[in-house]
Amino acid sequence: MRIGLGYDIHRFASGRRLFLGGVEIPHPRGLIGHSDADIILHALCDALLGAMGEADIGVHFPSSDPAFKDAPGLKLLEQVKGLLQGAGFRVVNADVMVILEEPKIAPYIPEMKKRISACLGIPVSDIAIKATTQEGLGSIGAKEGAAAHAVALIEKKD
Repeated sequence: MRIGLGYDIHRFASGRRLFLGGVEIPHPRGLIGHSDADIILHALCDALLGAMGEADIGVHFPSSDPAFKDAPGLKLLEQVKGLLQGAGFRVVNADVMVILEEPKIAPYIPEMKKRISACLGIPVSDIAIKATTQEGLGSIGAKEGAAAHAVALIEKKD
């Protein structure tokens, strides 16, 4: 068994759609990034890549590559799953902590878990997504951006 840790952070900007956990969330601002800037899925990709001993998401999906312009986070996660399977691993479970002041994401978490579950081929019960605020502290507390931490456990297949 192996464990990996991931982290992602992006700024908010007007004129962008907000994607978190593969779900579009109605909000006047979205997160800025070369791809869809889905902090949940990007942090999870990094956690899985780290557990395998692989390079980070920026190496696998560089912002210099136009192929990843506005790429959906679920497509990136699907490719990471392919790397996992190719190396003989399977995902055991994943846990994500989202840090943002707004919007409130609790109503969207069940759909996020469902989409991640379908992508990774693991039960919804093996995925946790939680959210907290910065209590008004720092750039996230000032509503300038949002971040996510993820941890994932993988194991070699029999």
